Amino acid sequence: MGTVTIGVSIAVPEPHGSLLQERRAGFGDAAAHGIPTHVTLLPPTEVEAARLSEVEDHLVSVAAAGRPFPMRLSGTGTFRPLSPVVYVRVAEGVSACTWLQQQIRAASGPMARELHFPYHPHVTVAHGIDEASMDRAFEALADYRAEWSCTGFALYEQGADDIWRKLREFTFGGSVVPPQAARTDRGTIPSH
Repeated sequence: MGTVTIGVSIAVPEPHGSLLQERRAGFGDAAAHGIPTHVTLLPPTEVEAARLSEVEDHLVSVAAAGRPFPMRLSGTGTFRPLSPVVYVRVAEGVSACTWLQQQIRAASGPMARELHFPYHPHVTVAHGIDEASMDRAFEALADYRAEWSCTGFALYEQGADDIWRKLREFTFGGSVVPPQAARTDRGTIPSH
């Protein structure tokens, strides 16, 4: 049956997802249209195709233990010179993302693995392009802001064409909290 390359991430909802994907393409990142806009929880990982049902069962249990949380993006950052990436920063939701990725990669589960770099939740907006375009991405999105209530995550598979396709969504605790019920000390988290 062979292996497949999977990833787990939190999708950036519309209209933000499409806007950031178009901006990424506009900066010259050829991979932009093959990768839905997201916050990574499990980076590309090769698994035996025969273990996909075990992977899904594990993700069901992780999602069942999770709870909706506010996500807020604000401004830009970069991993340069260590890695050629410019990203939009996760300003709120970092601890929840960190907990989720630890549960997903748990040593007892089917996706146990070490990371090449310490986990840092972010939304990539430029990767592996020329320095001038990286600088342009960093500046152009410096004032970018978005907020939403994160209610789950999804499992993706990378096709032979390098396009990432959603296999399944996983909802926290088995239920969705309406946007008006998600509160912070600043008020309601918008559902956009």
